[in-house]
Amino acid sequence: MLDLFGKRDPTRSHCDGYSRRDFLKVGGMAAGGLSLGQLLGMEARAGTGSSHKAVINIYLPGGPSHLDMFDLKPDAPAEIRGEFRPIGTNVPGIEICELFPRLAKMADKFAIIRSLADSDGAHDCYQCMTGHKRRDRAPVGGWPNFGAHVSKLQGAKTPGVPANLSLMYPTGNRTWGEAGTGGFVGNTHAPMGLVDKDPNSRAKSMTLNGMTLDRLLDREALRSSIDGLRSEIDTTGQMEGLDAYNQQALEILSDGKLAKALDISNERSAVAERYGLNNPAYQRDGAPKMIRNFLVARRLIEAGARVVSLNYSRWDWHGGDGMNFPRSREEFPLLDQGLSALITDLHERGMLDDVSIVMWGEFGRTPKINKNNSRDHWPKANFAFVAGGGMNTGQIIGATDRHGNEPAERPVKFQEVIATLYHNLGIDLATATVEDASGRPNFLVDPGIKPIRELVG
Repeated sequence: MLDLFGKRDPTRSHCDGYSRRDFLKVGGMAAGGLSLGQLLGMEARAGTGSSHKAVINIYLPGGPSHLDMFDLKPDAPAEIRGEFRPIGTNVPGIEICELFPRLAKMADKFAIIRSLADSDGAHDCYQCMTGHKRRDRAPVGGWPNFGAHVSKLQGAKTPGVPANLSLMYPTGNRTWGEAGTGGFVGNTHAPMGLVDKDPNSRAKSMTLNGMTLDRLLDREALRSSIDGLRSEIDTTGQMEGLDAYNQQALEILSDGKLAKALDISNERSAVAERYGLNNPAYQRDGAPKMIRNFLVARRLIEAGARVVSLNYSRWDWHGGDGMNFPRSREEFPLLDQGLSALITDLHERGMLDDVSIVMWGEFGRTPKINKNNSRDHWPKANFAFVAGGGMNTGQIIGATDRHGNEPAERPVKFQEVIATLYHNLGIDLATATVEDASGRPNFLVDPGIKPIRELVG
């Protein structure tokens, strides 16, 4: 099995159990005082980096507040505007919450959709993974995770690294932890899960005869184990019976690229530390705050993945032990750190124009603050944060009314965001189809759905 973060030592001083030494590879002194950006540039020119069209899909379980994060209403009555104030960014006219100072300095590198409008209102990541509502009529087999379409149409870029990967932790509220399935596209293209319930455990989906990460990285031992398994299969005549998924798993385990991408102890200390520290404690029925999974996602893309989906923390705050404004003061700064680090990291590596980032939840929150100083579910208005992918960034798309109740300008659908991601990957939505179990070709999005013109025009 694979250990996502290598070995932990509870005696070490850092709260996530890892020392600086775990991540140290090349420091400023060893590199002659070169900056991190210069080091990464040299690495890219030496051909050790990798960039291709890809997507990182960050899901915030529970419905993050559009009003408190990226669509503040400072002139609204107190019971609507809340406790936070907007701050300016490096793009004139764009303001975001004061608890996102790092992102404010790079607003030219992202865009905010303030008018996401067609949430089905369910506590469910389904729309963020497929673009569809669960009640939408689907072909036999069901709607696939959008990465399954990508896997089917574009295939694996790198042998041993599936195109469609998931860092989604299983959650107490089950529908917050499901990356989706292959649907009618087939299980071979379903998102391959790389984590399980325990953030510190080894991933169950990557098991071969009990091998650990250390053994996977031991090429001689791995080769011997794989050769032995192949010999056993050939002797028993079972090789022809292996389905495509098992053959893919065997290829993954015999290659090692995926194992190395998951092991962030190989990462430069300065890069890893920029993301902040993981908190493996679950947020009630949500996901843990594994902020360095943003870094793992980048490493998986570099290894060859085309789509990486992940869930992060828990954003369903109604009151009681989950009061909106105290929790926001805890959550927003770490998200600010991790997300800005990801954007910076991709930019420095020359990957930002190729890699699209989308961050969103299933719906927004009520404009009116409830009696518990919190906000409740609000499917009429929501946001999506997008970056990279060659998109036209440094802009706001759409607007809600003066109290944030619903879109007043340019309502946007979930499928339009998904269509934009397909476009960024180089998929022609006018011609690309995938056959279902009956042999009927299906387009990737509904008729009339197109990429968001402001982002790709």
